[in-house]
Amino acid sequence: MISLLDDIDYEVASHVEQKIVSLGESIIPFLEEEWEETLNSDLQKRIEDLIHSLQFDGLLQRLKNWKERGGQDLVEGMWLVNTYLYPDVELATLSRGLDQLYYDAWTNMKDNMHPYDQVKSLNNSLFRDKKFSANTKNFHSPSNSMMHLALETKRGNPLTLCVIYMTVAQRLGMPVYGVNLPNLFILTYKLGEVQFYINVYNKGLMLSKADIDNYIVQLNLNPVDIFYEPCSNIEIVKRALRNLAFSFEKTNDLEKAAEVTRLLTAITDEDPTV
Repeated sequence: MISLLDDIDYEVASHVEQKIVSLGESIIPFLEEEWEETLNSDLQKRIEDLIHSLQFDGLLQRLKNWKERGGQDLVEGMWLVNTYLYPDVELATLSRGLDQLYYDAWTNMKDNMHPYDQVKSLNNSLFRDKKFSANTKNFHSPSNSMMHLALETKRGNPLTLCVIYMTVAQRLGMPVYGVNLPNLFILTYKLGEVQFYINVYNKGLMLSKADIDNYIVQLNLNPVDIFYEPCSNIEIVKRALRNLAFSFEKTNDLEKAAEVTRLLTAITDEDPTV
């Protein structure tokens, strides 16, 4: 049936394509097999476009489902973003990388540590021992938004590094959460009256509220709660998608930028199709 995608009769080819689309992602392995076997470059291109369309539609639905479940699992949300460019990377791959980081950090933790000492210990584990650092040379590369690559290369943008740090911290029992600052994603350690901030992009530099106040003043913005308080997992994944769309815009890949914007719309409350 797949070979009929290139039938000279347009109606036949169109009917076959509609039938394939109706089968969903389960047909992808058969499409890939046909792509490998055919020598027809036009048919190969048609198959490539179909596979991408099927994968994109599946991702769109999985993101909507994730949001409707409350976006409880941040790693799953970041993995879904990851699958836009790397559909074959499994969630288990991210989990294994994070599990190892957690175990290594846990071995350096002691009971009843002061919050500052907890952060210093985790900083040592991630930035000194594991050599995680900011990817300043290729800041706008779409790969910086891919969490599995950040785990592999130990390089990433502020958001991917923060998600890795925050995930490990929370597994260690630390009350560490994301904060949606303009132009820079950071973390906050918040427990009762204790609250301070962590700039993961600057190797876990600890900041006070006054530091955040000064940053907001430098940007000529009015201070609002969102700049100081924890944000939701859904907001973090939204920011990841905005970062990815912006990266594609910077590299002049406007088609991918538009697709990622569609993914963003799918988890935005204003989306009329949700």
